[in-house]
Amino acid sequence: MSNTIGNNLLHQSLLSPTVLEHQSRCNSSTCIWGNTFLQSQANSITHRPSLSTEFRGKRLTLQKKKLQMGRQGPNFRSTKAILAADTSSMQLTEKFSLDEKIELQVDVELPTSGFASVVNVQISCSSDSLLLHWGAVKNQHGKWILPRHRPVGTMVYKDQALRSPFVKSASNSALSIEIDDPAIQALEFLIYDEAKNKWYKYNGGNFHVELPKADFRTPDISVPEDLVQIQAYLRWERKGKQNYTPEKEKEEYEAARTELLKEIAGGASVQDLRARLTSKNNTSESKEQLVSGSKKELVSGSKSNIPDDLVQIQSYIRWEKAGKPNYSPEQQLKEFEEARKDLQTELEKGSSLDKIRKKITKGEIQTKVSKQPVKERTFSGERIQRKNRDIMSFLTKFASKPIEENISPVPEVLSAVRQYSKAKEEHIDGPISSKNFYKLADKELLVLVANPSGKKKVYLATDLQEPVVLHWALSKNAGEWAAPPSTVLPPDSVSVGKAAETKFTVSSSENLPHKVQSLELTIEDDSFVGMPFVLLSGENWIKNSGSDFYVELKTGSAEVQKVKGTGDGKGTSKSLLDNIAELESEAQKSFMHRFNIAADLMEQATNAGELGLAAILVWMRFMATRQLIWNKNYNVKPREISQAQDRLTAKLQNVYKSCPQYREILRMILSTVGRGGEGDVGQRIRDEILVIQRNNNCKGGIMEQWHQKLHNNTSPDDVVICQALIDYMNSDFDLSVYWKTLNDNGITKERLLSYDRAIRSEPDFRRDQKDGLLRDLGHYMRTLKAVHSGADLDSAIANCMGYKTEGQGFMVGVQINPVSGLPAEFPDLLRFVMAHIEDKNVEALLEGLLEARQELRPLLSKNVRLKDLLFLDIALDSAVRTAVERGYEGLSNASPEKIMYFISLVVENLALSVDNNEDLIYCLKGWSLAQSMLKSGDDQWALFAKSVLDRTRLSLASKAEAYHQLLQPSAEYLGERLGVDQGAVNIFTEEIIRAGSAASVSSLLNRLDPILRQTAHLGNWQVISPVEAVGYVVVVDKLLSVQNKSYSKPTILVAKSVKGEEEIPDGAVAVLTPDMPDVLSHVSVRARNSKVCFATCFDSNILANIEALEGKLLCLKPTSADVVYSEMKDDELVSSTYSNEISSAPSMALEKKQFSGRYAISSEEFTSQMVGAKSRNIAHLKGKLPSWVNIPTSVALPFGVFEKVLSDDLNQIVANKLQVLKTKLDDGDISALGEIRNTVLELSAPPQLVKELKEKMQGSGMPWPGDEGEQRWNQAWVAIKRVWASKWNERAYFSTKKVKLDHNYLCMAVLVQEIINADYAFVIHTTNPSSEDSSEIYTEVVKGLGETLVGAYPGRALSFICKKNDLNSPQILGYPSKPIGLFIRRSIIFRSDSNGEDLEGYAGAGLYDSVPMDEEEEVVLDYSSDALFTDSKFCSSILSSIARAGSAIEELYGSAQDIEGVVKDGKIYVVQTRPQM
Repeated sequence: MSNTIGNNLLHQSLLSPTVLEHQSRCNSSTCIWGNTFLQSQANSITHRPSLSTEFRGKRLTLQKKKLQMGRQGPNFRSTKAILAADTSSMQLTEKFSLDEKIELQVDVELPTSGFASVVNVQISCSSDSLLLHWGAVKNQHGKWILPRHRPVGTMVYKDQALRSPFVKSASNSALSIEIDDPAIQALEFLIYDEAKNKWYKYNGGNFHVELPKADFRTPDISVPEDLVQIQAYLRWERKGKQNYTPEKEKEEYEAARTELLKEIAGGASVQDLRARLTSKNNTSESKEQLVSGSKKELVSGSKSNIPDDLVQIQSYIRWEKAGKPNYSPEQQLKEFEEARKDLQTELEKGSSLDKIRKKITKGEIQTKVSKQPVKERTFSGERIQRKNRDIMSFLTKFASKPIEENISPVPEVLSAVRQYSKAKEEHIDGPISSKNFYKLADKELLVLVANPSGKKKVYLATDLQEPVVLHWALSKNAGEWAAPPSTVLPPDSVSVGKAAETKFTVSSSENLPHKVQSLELTIEDDSFVGMPFVLLSGENWIKNSGSDFYVELKTGSAEVQKVKGTGDGKGTSKSLLDNIAELESEAQKSFMHRFNIAADLMEQATNAGELGLAAILVWMRFMATRQLIWNKNYNVKPREISQAQDRLTAKLQNVYKSCPQYREILRMILSTVGRGGEGDVGQRIRDEILVIQRNNNCKGGIMEQWHQKLHNNTSPDDVVICQALIDYMNSDFDLSVYWKTLNDNGITKERLLSYDRAIRSEPDFRRDQKDGLLRDLGHYMRTLKAVHSGADLDSAIANCMGYKTEGQGFMVGVQINPVSGLPAEFPDLLRFVMAHIEDKNVEALLEGLLEARQELRPLLSKNVRLKDLLFLDIALDSAVRTAVERGYEGLSNASPEKIMYFISLVVENLALSVDNNEDLIYCLKGWSLAQSMLKSGDDQWALFAKSVLDRTRLSLASKAEAYHQLLQPSAEYLGERLGVDQGAVNIFTEEIIRAGSAASVSSLLNRLDPILRQTAHLGNWQVISPVEAVGYVVVVDKLLSVQNKSYSKPTILVAKSVKGEEEIPDGAVAVLTPDMPDVLSHVSVRARNSKVCFATCFDSNILANIEALEGKLLCLKPTSADVVYSEMKDDELVSSTYSNEISSAPSMALEKKQFSGRYAISSEEFTSQMVGAKSRNIAHLKGKLPSWVNIPTSVALPFGVFEKVLSDDLNQIVANKLQVLKTKLDDGDISALGEIRNTVLELSAPPQLVKELKEKMQGSGMPWPGDEGEQRWNQAWVAIKRVWASKWNERAYFSTKKVKLDHNYLCMAVLVQEIINADYAFVIHTTNPSSEDSSEIYTEVVKGLGETLVGAYPGRALSFICKKNDLNSPQILGYPSKPIGLFIRRSIIFRSDSNGEDLEGYAGAGLYDSVPMDEEEEVVLDYSSDALFTDSKFCSSILSSIARAGSAIEELYGSAQDIEGVVKDGKIYVVQTRPQM
């Protein structure tokens, strides 16, 4: 109903008339504005002055007549609601209630002389699918006419009406229509929701808006634009010539207009204003000169009455021709008047304003302007000046957690339709072919196809409230409508032409909370392949996103069926992947369906966490790589595809804002999906191809076939086809170039023929068509990329900086506004990037790209247009990778400094693209330090740079492993469900890794590595997959030639050629090669995942020696920088692995230890009968070393305590359980080892043990954990039990079996020490183990605790040697590359001390666990800020102290020692020593 309201409304107009881009720029030039004044003008073609108006209200005259809907469509000439204009008012507003939730408001802005009336329509609904179906009326009984001026995106509907899309604004949708034809008396309209196929009307009639007649229009009170500009300039001068933002500039411009309007309202004339504004007393001399040339014409009102919008168009063209310089305000005004003169000249030649308007849009107005030199503000010369930034400022760090699906403990509440489906499926006796749920606003529709008893049955159900009728047909050819035979019609069905109508029946059940209407159809004729249908609910026709529903009745090879034998989905969001698999048959219809389904699944994906988003990425990636069907017999408008893309990417954008921990994977999904269209850019795909055909007279052949394909369904293939046609013409019409472009991008002749609308012809253009086609296809490429490409830089820049394209004839226009809030210098920076985007020397380009990304970074979380900024950042990232690939060859003879600089740039780019980038940031800081060392002449620069290179490689490998763990299980599960090619599944993660920035970094590291090795005099191996291996040597020329072979024996392959694309053959345990495949190449990733040793050897002599051992059994032991190999005998092969088989090695005897009667002893009581060598050695050091060498206090739980605790009555059940498990182990069941370890943890501590341990620890000055509470003692007790349980580690167990030790005789004492929270930890070998030189000490040092040194932590430690006769001169051999350090609070550590470590010839040390009471904290290390690596004096002091401590201990024992210790606050602590083996 209408409401009468009164309002005082101020209608703010846009700043000033539009500056159109002339047609010679293809209607679609990218505008990187060089001038904010001109930018603010690019908004609207027709300027409307600001008017203060008052509305007093008018009533509606209403007549009711039912509007007939349904198959006949709406009767648009029925009687309507009338909105009549009040001639005494300048504004009219009425409101209508469309339904319970949606309100319509219509207001009319009354015109002033020379300006159009404006009808504003606003709806309180933000749907993407609302259209205004409208036309104009010139007389009371006349038909609708279609006005010339139309809103952006308007389409002509069957030559009888216009359809204009609403623009979303917050929770509303709005639209403005300008009417400048005085003969038009009224507008009539209906509102159509295309997605719901629903019409909104007024009591069955049209809305009717009467426009005011010219007789009642108010006097002209507008102000000439040149005067407004002068007034705005004066305000700017008065305020000190500040730098305005675009928003502030608009505000000032309108404020200037308001001031002049007030003067006119006070009685001043326009002539008075002009005289005042151009007088010397009120403006600068330059301004007086600026306007003096045209003052007479303006005052006299002679031939200078040229509309300001034309003047501004001409001024924009002049600005373009001048090279888009940055004009000052004075220059802007001068250019405005020069443009006026250009047009005045045309008038004097006899042209009319209409002719001028036509000529100006074609750029045919003569003008004298020369291109001005561009003055860049953010850079000078050929390089930009990068800002100094704190590297740590772009750290992104989130708490690490295991990858698992977030599953809510609350069970899912099924809707009524889903409950119906579940119940129905339980009673269907036969296979289910397909099941789909469709969203109908807040309701649902189920379509279930099954084959009970060999018959085809279709089950439909919905929870719509109004009675539902199925309007349906059957198809023998996909998509056709054919009348169903009478034999298949359910009772009470009615035949209607080529269709039938059947009513749903209500299914009521106590188990269903709401009523469900359902219908069952039985189709026995196998010749029918599908069933198209729509629903009629009340008076509303319901379709599937604007198209017919379609049910597949036949399942062929292309159909998606549930695959038997799929894995259990471990490591995936299985429930989401199952949903995707069930919906794939629906998604195959078109991109619109797929993107809409993906958007519907986003909530479930987000709730499932990282694995849920991984599922969406895998699905979209399978789509993008053409592993899934793109379109199947379904005609979809490009606009519908782009709208669906826009909907999906908007949801991805929202998750990006709300869940920052998932931003990396969301970026990957966005780049896979593409941007989607705005401003109806998707519709231009369909329309613009017709314009290209018409303009270039090429309506047949390939262009017509491509047009038909585009009309049916557009896809990313169209970008490639367009590029192929451009390349074909640029190569002087060489067809081989056309096919090369297609084939290089995965499009074959067979694929072209496979489209629903096949492309059969090759291009055959005439030479006179070349220039026009190259121009138009070049512009068309941007339209295609705007929808399909997320990483196209040109379209991404245009989308952020804003552009406008006008339609031609029926073709819709597009207007994209600039993103607000961008940095002031950003346009200059992007212009620099585009100017250098194809430079062969890419260094300056890389700097510009990274500076642009850094400028964008702060905006990538909160901007309203976040999605556009994300796509721009993705495109900049992609451009970096492309530039690096192009510039790679230019580094062949580059200096190390230049290569390191390139690496630092690309590492920076990678760090800007990934989450949890702390390690990469410290790598970046390391590269910066290495460059500084080189520049300063530090002779250690290459050694340090090599450590940074190794760490960077480790970081890349870690990222690759994380991707594999996250994505590969989902790829394998979904790939099997959907029948994806197994080869594509196998390399899924590898292909994603190689497509990213990490691959560019890897290539550069390979280029630098040999240079550093040579400079630093390092080894000859690059270890890619550091896995110990034993196998027989086989030499081959190419790995490719044997990749499909299966070796029956473990094999070490020496392959002379490895390119990176090969598979590793079955049975291969190692691959050694002189080639340099990337660390992230396919074969490298497969090697790591398969636990195969993989290394490059740079020394041909070493490789020749290994080749000479062909057929021999070798053992390979790789480190991070070397491979140690040794020949083995055949009978040693079995014993080299963990096995319960006993080798032929000579046996050793263990002495079984007995419980001494004491649960705990102090260090003074340590004897060989009580504790092992580890405890005795540390006790022996006390009081015998220099005072500056500190020894931690120790106590121990001696031998036999474990057995005593096990025999205690407290632990009788545990003892019995252990005995059973030991018997199981003795019988050869190795799985019992893990069960035994877990059972040991069930032991309870006898009270006497607790009492004695407390007394000994406190008596030795150690803290007692129980003093901090019972929980702390429990932590200590668990740590003790874990030490005992480590007796049954696999490695330890098989080690004793190998040398025939009786495992039951192995006893475990526990050494208890207070942990020193170390700054550094070290291991000393007092004889160099590599050279066996007893005159020098070899030491390795790490930051934090020593576990990273002796445990399985990647990377190298700092290593140095020191001559024993010169302990004050340590020589560093290598800098650290370990990314992780372990740190801990003040705590207690419980160290294993077995009797096996005392045996000569048995390497028992390190087999068993030492367990701290508290968890260590893993810290990502920053070596660039650590004094040990940056302060040479401090470094020399610490390393010399460590060496002197080692020398003193060796001297004490009289033999070479293996020593462990730590450094805290410069003090040396020794925690362990043993004889060096």
